[in-house]
Amino acid sequence: MLIGIISDTHDHIVNVKKAAKIFIERGVTRVLHAGDIGSPSVVKHFAGLDFALVYGNNDGERIMLKKKVEQINGKMAGEVLNWECEEGKIAVYHGTVPTFLNAMIRCGDYRLVVSGHTHKVVNRLEGNTRVLNPGTAHDGFEESPTMMIYDTALDVAEVINL
Repeated sequence: MLIGIISDTHDHIVNVKKAAKIFIERGVTRVLHAGDIGSPSVVKHFAGLDFALVYGNNDGERIMLKKKVEQINGKMAGEVLNWECEEGKIAVYHGTVPTFLNAMIRCGDYRLVVSGHTHKVVNRLEGNTRVLNPGTAHDGFEESPTMMIYDTALDVAEVINL
């Protein structure tokens, strides 16, 4: 299964559109957004994708975000998304509280833990847990805009520059 991973879009519509197009072209099964999507109007660009979102620390319009995610038949998971697929348990958390994030990683319950928040790309294996942070999809921060596609069968994450 291919999972699209994106975070910290911060209203960057141009890169959100690029990312959604790539996810569709590459046959991604589900898109996981690790928070800080920006305004609720950004959500519509993920229509047609199996989309799940967790809140980030900059996502202030939570009621409208939830409504917009529901309108595209997506899943608004709140602070943490727990998802079980054939390959094992997956958790998505924005990463605002590092001790909580580290506890999720080290508990050994998850095959994959996805976070955002730092705007820095992370791809490491800790025990049996793959830890991924796609960086930021927003252009204009210190880091180049990026996203990821994760292959669950191969346990390989590809970083894609936007």
